[in-house]
Amino acid sequence: MTHDTHAQPAPIDLPGAGDWLGWVADRCEGQLDEARRRVEQVKAASGAADVLGAWNAAETAIGNAGSVALWAEVHPDAAVRDRADELGQEVQKYVTELGLDRDLYAVFADLAATPEAEALDADARRVLDHTLRDFRRAGVDRDEATRERLRALSERSVLLSQDFGRHIRDDVRSVRLNPERLAGLPDDYLAAHPADDDGLVTITTDYPDLVPFMTFGADGAARRELSLAANNVAWPVNDQVLQDLFAVRRETAALLGHDSWPDYDTEVKMIGSGRAVADFIDRISDAAHQRAGRELAVLLGRKRQDEPDAETVETYDSRYYSELVRREQYDVDGQVVRTYFAFEQVRQGLLDVTGRLFGLDWTPVPQAEAGTWHDDVASYDVGLDGVRIGRIHLDLHPREGKFKHAAQFDMVTGIAGQQLPEGVLVCNFSRGLMEHDEVVTLFHEFGHLVHHVLGGQGAWARFSGVATEWDFVEAPSQMLEEWAWDAGVLATFARNEAGETIPAELVAAMRRADHFGKGTHAAQQMAYAARSYFFHAGPHDDLTAYGDELQRRYSVFPPLEGAHMHCAFGHLDGYSSGYYTYMWSLVIAKDLFSAFDEADLFATDVAHAYRDKVLATGGRRDAAELVEDFLGRPYSFDAWEAWLAE
Repeated sequence: MTHDTHAQPAPIDLPGAGDWLGWVADRCEGQLDEARRRVEQVKAASGAADVLGAWNAAETAIGNAGSVALWAEVHPDAAVRDRADELGQEVQKYVTELGLDRDLYAVFADLAATPEAEALDADARRVLDHTLRDFRRAGVDRDEATRERLRALSERSVLLSQDFGRHIRDDVRSVRLNPERLAGLPDDYLAAHPADDDGLVTITTDYPDLVPFMTFGADGAARRELSLAANNVAWPVNDQVLQDLFAVRRETAALLGHDSWPDYDTEVKMIGSGRAVADFIDRISDAAHQRAGRELAVLLGRKRQDEPDAETVETYDSRYYSELVRREQYDVDGQVVRTYFAFEQVRQGLLDVTGRLFGLDWTPVPQAEAGTWHDDVASYDVGLDGVRIGRIHLDLHPREGKFKHAAQFDMVTGIAGQQLPEGVLVCNFSRGLMEHDEVVTLFHEFGHLVHHVLGGQGAWARFSGVATEWDFVEAPSQMLEEWAWDAGVLATFARNEAGETIPAELVAAMRRADHFGKGTHAAQQMAYAARSYFFHAGPHDDLTAYGDELQRRYSVFPPLEGAHMHCAFGHLDGYSSGYYTYMWSLVIAKDLFSAFDEADLFATDVAHAYRDKVLATGGRRDAAELVEDFLGRPYSFDAWEAWLAE
């Protein structure tokens, strides 16, 4: 891949122990001022190079200002988080104004009509075309009253999104249990959860508490209690927030001439239309149906050993009984597996594996130099061919007020010669032993970080980093998960306390056991995708009742009585109607992986071709073209269907 070796810029200076409140405001407001200045240059410019150059500088500054959203999710000081939310509203307000600015639009529309536009290189032409499309999708060509309404809806949407996320972030629920109700849980978990003065143990809905409990907790009633707490986070407050958000999106889509929000949303995605999303959900659901039914019968049979009268496997049973089936029928004991995955070893192993795969060096940056926001954060400079091409920050443990799930956030958009790409991985893992599926999650999220850095070496802000169609963004991440399932790869870092490497036969058994549950998982994913799609496709008076109906239609597990999972289903905001993306991307990820030789996952020719043709290209080409360039043919369902049948 090419990168500018002449003038690699430095990472940004973070305040460390200094004044974060002032720094966050200065950076965001300063970049917004820079964007305004550059937009005025666009309006005064003549000639394609000047127009697009000034616009690129404006988009760069807007991206820098917009990264303030990160601090709202991770900063330990509530005052900084609140200020970041306010500043985020300012950024979105400005972006909305630009999208509705007719004078600005005219500059690009006029440019597109000139012979000069015909002579632009492919990247510059793509910037121009995408910019014109953005203006149209913002409603710049609508009458004044419609534009005013769109402006108001956009501002309302930002506030609702922030409320939705904050309610989830701030609402950690818990259950208090007698110690004997923790039967089945690993010793390190029990040691970390001693009884209080009342003789009770508190278990929270944060992932390091929740995931092991749902996997190993033998007390079904206790699992139900904790599951109810987790599935009622942000209830009832977010129920109305979602209704309002869906209404805003429906009205926005209608004003822009679309039949539904999913139709508006998919116009710029690989899948192309709302109808195609519904068809895709049904296609996957049909493909998984038989397998899911067989797996459910196995789970129910195992549950009946404990409860002879059991008629159903509940949502809160699925992880627990899947774990028992894997242990008893596939000889995989999750409690033994986790002894090989101490957090520090996994983190270093991930860096070693991805470094070897993509030819990257990860150099630790001392905390004092990195200036990060919390002692938990580990920072690394990213090197390629002896040149620093980016910096990453890993914020991987839970704390109060922090984002509750796992995601990659952009801190700086990479622009060749101007600014280094910087990204942040935000997760909620235990400091001790990890479940193997958490290791897989870490590999997955790290895939986004690698994409952000490698794709951040080009000239155009518009195509920097993970700038592909939104329903492709998960494909590279899902493909990187494959390395967390390979015995040879795991042997490089998975060791127990005695220093013994994870046995290859255990990994083989884990892979066989992982095949159990593919059907039920695909079915449950479609239940989530259906909520995401149908909640947006039309109004529904009772989201809980309708969500339960979709759960019954698509999943093999019945809805949990008294639960309101949609209130904490964070993807309903960021992904809106597009949760199908995960499965759509998985289909493509399986196809991409088919190019690798499973006997040699580090083969340089294919790994570097993938790095350069897919990751490093960022958004410079349509995703379907990236895949075809790498595979030498269009993508297909074949690899996914073969995997489902395994």
